[in-house]
Amino acid sequence: MIKRSLKQVSEMISVLNDVTPFAEVEINGVTIDSRNIAAGNLFVPLKGERADGHKYVEESIRKGAAAALWQSDVPNPPVDLPILIVDDCLIALQELARNYRQQLPVKVVGITGSNGKTTTKDMTASLLSTHYKVQKTEGNYNNHIGLPLTVLGLHEDTNIAVLEMGMSGRGEIEFLTKLACPDAVVITNIGESHLLDLGSREGIAEAKLEILQGLHEGGLAVLNGDEPLLMERINQHKGNLQVQTFGRNETNDIFPTEIIQIGQGNRFKVNKADTVYELPVLGTHNILNALASMQIAHYFSIPFEEMNKGLAGIKLTNMRMELVEGQHGEKIINDAYNASPTSMMAAIELVSNLKGFERKILVLGDMLELGPQEEQYHLQIGEGLDPSKIDYLFTYGALGSHTARGAGKVLGKQNVFAFNDKDQLIQELKKYLDANTLVLVKASRGMKLEEIVTAIQNR
Repeated sequence: MIKRSLKQVSEMISVLNDVTPFAEVEINGVTIDSRNIAAGNLFVPLKGERADGHKYVEESIRKGAAAALWQSDVPNPPVDLPILIVDDCLIALQELARNYRQQLPVKVVGITGSNGKTTTKDMTASLLSTHYKVQKTEGNYNNHIGLPLTVLGLHEDTNIAVLEMGMSGRGEIEFLTKLACPDAVVITNIGESHLLDLGSREGIAEAKLEILQGLHEGGLAVLNGDEPLLMERINQHKGNLQVQTFGRNETNDIFPTEIIQIGQGNRFKVNKADTVYELPVLGTHNILNALASMQIAHYFSIPFEEMNKGLAGIKLTNMRMELVEGQHGEKIINDAYNASPTSMMAAIELVSNLKGFERKILVLGDMLELGPQEEQYHLQIGEGLDPSKIDYLFTYGALGSHTARGAGKVLGKQNVFAFNDKDQLIQELKKYLDANTLVLVKASRGMKLEEIVTAIQNR
């Protein structure tokens, strides 16, 4: 993590006051959370809708922070304390991260996409870790605040940083990629997330392709070659870059030649090597995420024949195809972190094809930020269910009721249950659970369906 004197920090960002009395004070890491101050931290107080971090500056220094920023429009900065006054604390945080990144010899991989970017980040970091010292984005630190904090947390001897880049609108990916200056990037796919803000899948594709604007000259762009919206636009891109594609189709640079489901994962082969790979992650769509990660690893000189070790060591972020057991021995796929029509259909396909269960139940909540066609998207999910492979559907939320309406046409209304009360859903769901049951729980993050998983796990 960043270790600099206040004199050096004042040369990396625009500071409005004289820091000479504290010039030799050294910061060790940066935080925006006064509850988690570590010795030597630089505390950055941010002004939010509900709280103003400036209230905690003096407390943070008492707890061990070496120094703090202070925004110039906030009155009464503390005197006789190591305070750096700046025009805007958030901009100063971002500028500090941008300059720190430029001072590091680290290579950077940037990953974005409508679905699968966190899983691809985890897979890429695992593969690269077999040969390099790697750090990656933790949790959901993938926005205009989280990414600068991740960069400032990089150790000076880290070889490769794998950074996830999220967005909610145009220009956000451009900002992140120009801060991180990646050597290689991945766009996992173009789905329907953010249709509310961007209006169309074409708009989403253009927003994701902003990641190229920070890519180093001659760097690598790994794209989902099955997505025409990406391929059309990459051909129009003017710049010196390498392009490699992955996907199901044989027209891609890397594609699966064989896929076999095994237990809690998959065994597969690709066109690049004779090696049989084992991926301890459920879902065919996750093989595609693995292919993108393998291309990045190969770009950094890891042979395809040596990638099984990295795949075996993958540890995914929680609530992403996480297989757990309920109190009656039922198997639960907890995929409650996020959802879009594309990822919802992929998860349902996975459940539909899993063998060894007498009963399969879907617990689906609202998919958010889908724009004017949100009701139609939910209806289509329900109408697309296969009654020979799915036994029951439970939905939660106002939009989920449209999924239930569509499913009633194919599963039969007696096998479909729609709820707006989570506790009532849980109580009814428990009646259908036993050791021969498989349950998928999936919705957008705001629906908090992990609460259902916890409830049916607890004895």
